[in-house]
Amino acid sequence: MSGGQVAHRPRRSVLYMPASNERALEKAKTLPVDALILDLEDAVAPDAKDQARENACAAARSGTYGRREVTIRVNGTGTRWHEADLAAAAQAGPDGIVVPKVGSAQEVLALVAAMEAAGAPEHTALWAMVETPRAMLHCEEIAAASDRLAVLVMGTNDLAKELHAEHVPGRQPLLPGLGLCLLAARATGTVILDGVFNNVKDAAGFEAECVQGRQMGFDGKTLIHPGQVEACNAAFAPSEAQVEEAEGILAAWEAGAGSGVVTYQGRMVENLHVETARRVLDTAAAIRSLQVESQG
Repeated sequence: MSGGQVAHRPRRSVLYMPASNERALEKAKTLPVDALILDLEDAVAPDAKDQARENACAAARSGTYGRREVTIRVNGTGTRWHEADLAAAAQAGPDGIVVPKVGSAQEVLALVAAMEAAGAPEHTALWAMVETPRAMLHCEEIAAASDRLAVLVMGTNDLAKELHAEHVPGRQPLLPGLGLCLLAARATGTVILDGVFNNVKDAAGFEAECVQGRQMGFDGKTLIHPGQVEACNAAFAPSEAQVEEAEGILAAWEAGAGSGVVTYQGRMVENLHVETARRVLDTAAAIRSLQVESQG
């Protein structure tokens, strides 16, 4: 079973930030985001890779991002930057190292071995991006390969490209792959994040995709623009009505202990409903704790 994640640590909004852009890294300290991915890969031009690596590692070491989880996305295995990126990130000790295009359990084990050889502290987890048909078909093996792997990140743009699929509302072409990865995450106790929404001007489309991701069971969503953070946080947080219902279910369960049959608002309550209610309340409490910490 995978491990490394903090119980009920909110990861509703996880924002990619180009590590070559120092102003963006500074702005990130003010955003109400749960986690950051300081990007050395797609968002960084080849001639800016070295400076981006230095910036990301300095940011990870700085301790100036408050309660936000700070991770670094390295360039993929096989690129000319990968080994230097991975070693530097491991030594910087961020909360996580995000690796693109992880396709097998063997790759996970090799990445973990490289992290440990470079001196990654125990708190630095591996976040594996799954974004190919091969990864979809082997996602359970990937997720279960190492206790150091804490988070699966959907790479929906690359998946669509490799499937020769179109980006359409509702994401029908991607649903089989998303479903396989969700099954793998839940089977192994691994956090899983939905992929990005590309059109930053389409607020309604973005909100609909956030709702879809939450309904499917994702823990949160990766983002490409600071303007997406607040809507994402709202979509992946329990609503007031959900919190109220969860409290009611638990109260009914406790009041009916030993009676054999418990009902709430005319519906039978079983253990599975109680577990769901507790998860809702634990998530809401963790989000409130973050908000209090941010205000303090």
